[in-house]
Amino acid sequence: MAGARTRSDMQPPLRRIDGGTDAVVEQCIARLAREATLEINVHDLKHLGAAAALLPGGTKIFVTFLPGQSWHETEIACRTLAECGFVAVPHIPVRLFESAAMLEDVFERLIRPDVADEVLLISGDYASAQGPYRCVEDALGTGIMARFPLKRICFAGHPEGHPTVALDEIRRAERTKVLVASSAGLEVSLVTQFFFEAEPFLQWTNQLRRAGVQARIVAGLAGPARLSTLLKLALRCGVGPSIRALGARPTAFTKLLGDHAPQDILRDLAEARSTDAARFDGLHVFCFGGFIRTCEWLHRIAEGRF
Repeated sequence: MAGARTRSDMQPPLRRIDGGTDAVVEQCIARLAREATLEINVHDLKHLGAAAALLPGGTKIFVTFLPGQSWHETEIACRTLAECGFVAVPHIPVRLFESAAMLEDVFERLIRPDVADEVLLISGDYASAQGPYRCVEDALGTGIMARFPLKRICFAGHPEGHPTVALDEIRRAERTKVLVASSAGLEVSLVTQFFFEAEPFLQWTNQLRRAGVQARIVAGLAGPARLSTLLKLALRCGVGPSIRALGARPTAFTKLLGDHAPQDILRDLAEARSTDAARFDGLHVFCFGGFIRTCEWLHRIAEGRF
């Protein structure tokens, strides 16, 4: 699509930011923004023309799966993203599949050269499975990855644990999924739940690296959004102790109708990455404040306008 820019086109001049952060960290912040992935839902496809002027060509955009959405809508969204110069990564919640045949059909629809060669495989935020797949490991056990031209796969990472699953089980599952997919020859990424303080993520990352996990680790951040929206989503999604950061600001209660953007946490992540204090690989931004608004924010950061 005309107007889409390549990543190499977006090499911004460095500018000073709050606190006199040094040039290495500034450069890291801008690079994280340029290379970030983000999400879209099927209702926001109409904004892709505007997004092409804000994001580098080849940006990975994850296609969420909304309640009541059809797999045909996911397929159309992936094809539309590809036509606009982006790379689609569809969400696939395995608890929605009623049978092995349904799982095969969805992979047949989506894993094609003109649709997608990477997926985010998740259990899904559903109380129970509609078929044989209670968790991601159940689906991986079918050997589905080997039967389709899948090149990369993403799994969810939970630096702060999960509200309904024991922490030991979460950690075991993270390592097992990475091992199974890596053994199948796939490039594996762990894309995290959003969080509001860097330290839990950095500790989790270092634990994985010490355990020998070589998968790509991607930090999930909430893009600019109303504080009230973020607080509601954080409580519903089971965000861990970092939720305290939302209320730690002065007069936070009176600011709940205002906005929050993750510049401070992004700076902390960039400092850790630029000093090799934590070896993570990138940034994924959740568009809770709107898809285009998130694109605009990433564009500003990528250009050095912090």
